[in-house]
Amino acid sequence: MKKLIIGLVILGLTTIGFAQETSNKLEVELEEELSSFNLNYLNAIGHQDAAEPVKLLSQKAASYDLENSICLKADYEKLEFYVQFKIPEGEILVVYDNEGEIIRTSEEFIDISLPLSVSNAIVDKYPGWKISSDIYKVRYVKDGELNKTYDLFIEKNNTGKIVIKTDENGKFN
Repeated sequence: MKKLIIGLVILGLTTIGFAQETSNKLEVELEEELSSFNLNYLNAIGHQDAAEPVKLLSQKAASYDLENSICLKADYEKLEFYVQFKIPEGEILVVYDNEGEIIRTSEEFIDISLPLSVSNAIVDKYPGWKISSDIYKVRYVKDGELNKTYDLFIEKNNTGKIVIKTDENGKFN
């Protein structure tokens, strides 16, 4: 029964009822006030400059009310709570402590808008190639590691396809 309830909670979180679509642009409205420690998460990942789907999901994760969730009521003695936020463009797996603070995240988004630095790096190093797809990954650890990478699938006129990895500044790995 406990697994069923948790499954229903996660299923409910996968909907995007927290976003409104107007003129092909997503507008994000935060449902609750952010605690200062989850605002630190948003600042660390640079959400304001992120693509809209990334911004949408990271703000949802930062404003999630763990205190009033079924997860916390079901097992308050746990030290960590895993919550998955998902939209068609990507997902974030968030680990919260029992105070609702984000401890770490694993994030992955597919075919989002790239930062200008990444696009320019591809144009400079691979003239004539085009980006056919991309995967953006973020690994965040509170007071520690922040790793943002792009896996870029590029191709050139039937001559071939390759996969390139860069950081958020367009530096190749």
